[in-house]
Amino acid sequence: KLTSLALHPAITPELVQGRVHLKCSYSPASPELPVQYRVLWSRLSSPGKREQIHHETTPQSFSYVEMDGANLRLGDTVFCTVTAFRRGTPEQQSLPEDSKGFYAGIKFLPESLEIAEDGKEHILTVLSTVPITCPGQEDSCKITFQLSTEDLGSRVPGPPDIALSACQVDLLAEPCSGSSCAAATVTVTAVTDFAQDGDRVSRINAQPLTPRDLLWRAYTPRDVKVTVRDLPTGNCYSFTDPHIITFDGWRYDSYKIGTFLLCRSESRAFEVHVRQWDCGGHRAATACNCGVAAQ
Repeated sequence: KLTSLALHPAITPELVQGRVHLKCSYSPASPELPVQYRVLWSRLSSPGKREQIHHETTPQSFSYVEMDGANLRLGDTVFCTVTAFRRGTPEQQSLPEDSKGFYAGIKFLPESLEIAEDGKEHILTVLSTVPITCPGQEDSCKITFQLSTEDLGSRVPGPPDIALSACQVDLLAEPCSGSSCAAATVTVTAVTDFAQDGDRVSRINAQPLTPRDLLWRAYTPRDVKVTVRDLPTGNCYSFTDPHIITFDGWRYDSYKIGTFLLCRSESRAFEVHVRQWDCGGHRAATACNCGVAAQ
């Protein structure tokens, strides 16, 4: 009968005496079956390959393992495998059941971004899947991450093609809910550089700033890859005695003297004023640009 048990092991993070632990919970067998459980903890050491880190035999329907920064570190993907067997007859056992892989550390959501040079803001969430701990500082416990951007070898080398709304984010300690134990957001915008430089790839790095807990000290989260789609830039012109060509290619002349609104955006705080003066004298009614102001 043991082969048909459905144990459904699942991993959740938990603070035990101020230390980060992972808890493997599974459905207990029916009460009339006096069983024990063999729990094997493992971590993903390379793609498709697991490394055993702890095992125990217990009558309880749960098992704990500590994230000690040595055997189990931030950035690990962890599994627990559970087998039930009758007390005294370990040969009568259920089929081993695997939990889903639990990623312990900082996650960026989404994990990668594809954006365009259109001025739109894109929300990037920084969340911790494990509790934030600050030994001796529980009243205002947080970990600050320094954010930076880097260009990833584009066709035209230059500064990163993205801008962030903040250089730092604070992850404040709070009770875990679902897959999040702390979260903060930052907005990412593509830099509108008016350059025909093709699609470019940048990345966002995060580094914890002087955490007290050893667990966080040597940890660097995975980068976020951001692909920026180059969009053709609109152009308008006012030149010589002013001939004007609008963004959509309409052409006309303006011989008036004075200060004029040349262009105004309907979607953001951007406008251009132009000042024209008489440069034709008595021969012709001609005006020329003599000044420009842009906001």
